[in-house]
Amino acid sequence: PIEPMSNRLILTASIACLAGLALGAAYLVSTGRSLSGLPTATTGRALIGGPFELVDQNNKTVTDADFRGKHMLVYFGFTHCPDFCPAGLQVISEALEQLGPMAARYQTLFVTIDPERDTPEVLKIYLDSFHASIHGLSGSAEQVAGAIRAYRVYARTAYTDEEKVDYTMDHSLFLYLMGPDGAYVRHFNHGITPEKLAAALKEKFTG
Repeated sequence: PIEPMSNRLILTASIACLAGLALGAAYLVSTGRSLSGLPTATTGRALIGGPFELVDQNNKTVTDADFRGKHMLVYFGFTHCPDFCPAGLQVISEALEQLGPMAARYQTLFVTIDPERDTPEVLKIYLDSFHASIHGLSGSAEQVAGAIRAYRVYARTAYTDEEKVDYTMDHSLFLYLMGPDGAYVRHFNHGITPEKLAAALKEKFTG
């Protein structure tokens, strides 16, 4: 088992690392580059998103095409995350509640970066604690890796013992807003309040 002090050290290091990643990513997007540092498409859009095939919380194989027609909110994380992921999902849940009927215009996807532990069954139980419309996605290691690449997500296994049995995941913490056509619209950084997120999502249809 992980000792409490080890948890705190890991979280402290992760916060510093992820803060730098967040600032760097925001700069790259604002200057016309993708989160990986590659140039954007000729339209000026960041090269984030694309085809994926995953397995949802009901053990159904789905692709990106299944979510066309609605704006997508895409959030990557894992169920063993001690702090950041549940906090992010709670913010999303509260923002969706504030949207009221307008929330139906959005499909929120929680994509695991830890498919070994996050089976569809585990995701289904885990997401019971959050907004009912949040859809969990897992799959094989290869399927999940494909989605991670498509969304330019940083994700790395961080072992917490010398035997490499226990582990956590270091990862970026962006919430991606995708258009009804699956194209990248914008991203939100970790730490946004439910009120600000709800206001930004309302603006898509009232602004």
